[in-house]
Amino acid sequence: MPDRSSPSSPATPPFGTPRPGGGIGDRAARVRFRRAVSLMVMTLLVPGSAQMVVGNRRVGRVAVRAWAVLLTVAALAVVASLLWHSFAFWAVSNPLLLGLLRLVLMVLAVGWALLFVDAWRLGQPLTLLQNHRLAVVGVNGLLCFSVAGTLLFGAHLVGVQRDFLVTMFGDGEVVDAHDGRYNVLLLGGDSGAGRWGLRPDSLTVASIDEETGRTVLIGLPRNMANFPFKQGSPMAEQFPQGFDCEGCYLNGVSTWAQDHTELFKGSDTPGIDATVSAVEGITGLDVNYWAMVNLQGFKNLVDATGGVTLNVRDRIPVGLPHESYFHYIEPGVKKLNGQDTLWFARARHGSDDYSRMARQKCVMNAMLQQVSPEQALRNFEDIAKAGTDMVSTNVPTSEVDRFLDLALKARNEKMSTVSLVPPLINTAEPDIALVHATVTAALDRAEGRKPSPKPEPEPAPAQEEGSVVEAAPEEAAPAPAPPAPTPVTGGSVGSLSTGYAANQAEDLGSAC
Repeated sequence: MPDRSSPSSPATPPFGTPRPGGGIGDRAARVRFRRAVSLMVMTLLVPGSAQMVVGNRRVGRVAVRAWAVLLTVAALAVVASLLWHSFAFWAVSNPLLLGLLRLVLMVLAVGWALLFVDAWRLGQPLTLLQNHRLAVVGVNGLLCFSVAGTLLFGAHLVGVQRDFLVTMFGDGEVVDAHDGRYNVLLLGGDSGAGRWGLRPDSLTVASIDEETGRTVLIGLPRNMANFPFKQGSPMAEQFPQGFDCEGCYLNGVSTWAQDHTELFKGSDTPGIDATVSAVEGITGLDVNYWAMVNLQGFKNLVDATGGVTLNVRDRIPVGLPHESYFHYIEPGVKKLNGQDTLWFARARHGSDDYSRMARQKCVMNAMLQQVSPEQALRNFEDIAKAGTDMVSTNVPTSEVDRFLDLALKARNEKMSTVSLVPPLINTAEPDIALVHATVTAALDRAEGRKPSPKPEPEPAPAQEEGSVVEAAPEEAAPAPAPPAPTPVTGGSVGSLSTGYAANQAEDLGSAC
């Protein structure tokens, strides 16, 4: 059969192939392409709006209303957080709310992804030209995976925060502030499986004002002996004259109690309970809560926050000479990683326990001042993991928001310190009355209370009438001697005989 086609009547090209000359068909293809893209953009901005226009209106109405409710709740939450910081702290520390938020984010991720797929279907991709079809598939996939991935990652972070709270904090008894202050015992030491804080390496009471967050760090030496326990405690019954056994020191109370757990019926932490009763007997304070800090986990926390900047006043050895990583931290203002920060706080070579206590307080102050909320958000997952490995505490979950609020306030306040160490306190035979007076005076100064007025000097005896008093010849005032350089011992300003500045300071930041 002869071919009936002619040059003026070319064969119709296959469907989906653009016509070389353009025309009405090309304009229609572009309109269909813009319509398909518009439906996806509408889904991105207002989920369900595409279905309201050309799809299942019931599905669209449900999605749009749900989106409106979520936006309203989010806006109210942001406004409330800006006006009342305590609301934000409560929200991020409430496991029930975090669990609900995680579920909402996961459902939103799946639902939004399905709406994107449906919007792609409503765009009738089979009617599009091939290049338009590929572009729509790419845009839809990008939007779908970006939005769903972001929401699922947010759900993951919320889950990390919730697990952090559930793992670290418990449902213990809430204890009110004592005389307007929360007293938290911080115990630091190495730990391993089943031996949290076997012998605490450092003991510090953080006394925090319940309104302002103004904090006083009260350092207790681990080698204190012959001290009393709180009246009525099991340890006070066993040692009515104080902890006066041979070789018994403050950091050995925990070990003694764990060897005599029958005295602490119903307690899961007899060693810590005994140590708390010792600290209360020494300081005269009522301890609200305790926190056991694993110093190896502390190293990970410093790394998670990006390091800490410290004023290194003397060479500090890191490790022991036979270890492969042994080196010195040279003097100067340095940003230290977790390993170096840990050794800055714990190094013993060329120092004593009391200079170590001073350096540890400098690290505490630096961490409080330098770890900003922005840093915490940027490194949230690493910080949460490090915190779980680092701290064991009896602070109830319901009190976390309170202490977050106080920590933020404390950044704007001076942190002061008092340490119960020589030359002020004889750690072998401590004068407990002097210890109580010292602690009380430190808290009074932090609260801005005026000290007791000094007695007025007695007036000079009156001179008899007509008597003459010869004036003493004036002597030239001696020239002031140049100030002596401040000694540095073991990396801390001061010495064992005169005391270390960071152990007794009204402003810890300036003493470090």
